[in-house]
Amino acid sequence: MLIAEGNTLNIGDRIRILRTSQKRTLQEVADGSDLSKSMISKIENNKTVPSVAALVKIAQVLGTNISSLLETEEWLNAIFTARLTAEQNLTKTDKGYFIYPFGTEYHQKKMQPMLFVAKKGEVKQHELSHEGEEFIYVIEGEMKMTLGDAEYLLKAGDSMYFNCLQKHGIMPVSDEVKYLDIFV
Repeated sequence: MLIAEGNTLNIGDRIRILRTSQKRTLQEVADGSDLSKSMISKIENNKTVPSVAALVKIAQVLGTNISSLLETEEWLNAIFTARLTAEQNLTKTDKGYFIYPFGTEYHQKKMQPMLFVAKKGEVKQHELSHEGEEFIYVIEGEMKMTLGDAEYLLKAGDSMYFNCLQKHGIMPVSDEVKYLDIFV
């Protein structure tokens, strides 16, 4: 069994390499993903970390999936990530929450599990929709989940599974909420 620890992920470089190999312009990717050319440039230059919804849209425009943007070239059978590694490598997104993508080294995975940490007062009000299915499991804290026209209060131990085409968003209710979010 192969084991890897840590996260050497560089999403912006992967997006730029894929875009340029397809001979596509920043503007083409921006137009197809409903993001600005400036935002795509910032992402490619690793000056900002895009939201998951933005990554999904960019992946669709580039004819791939979010997992391919997060993978390394290695083929591993198993990847172990210590809790401390995940918590120390959280990256803040433009929406105000922190993310850590698990298993980035696993080649051609069918799901993308991520640790999210959202702090009250730091998350920007937002609603997203994108292709796929999503599963959320609250580890600690409480959050309000908006799904379509419905609102749910999720507490530690609660979960939600839904079609991502529905507009959805979260807001922390407690000072901090930690949750596992799995995209397929």
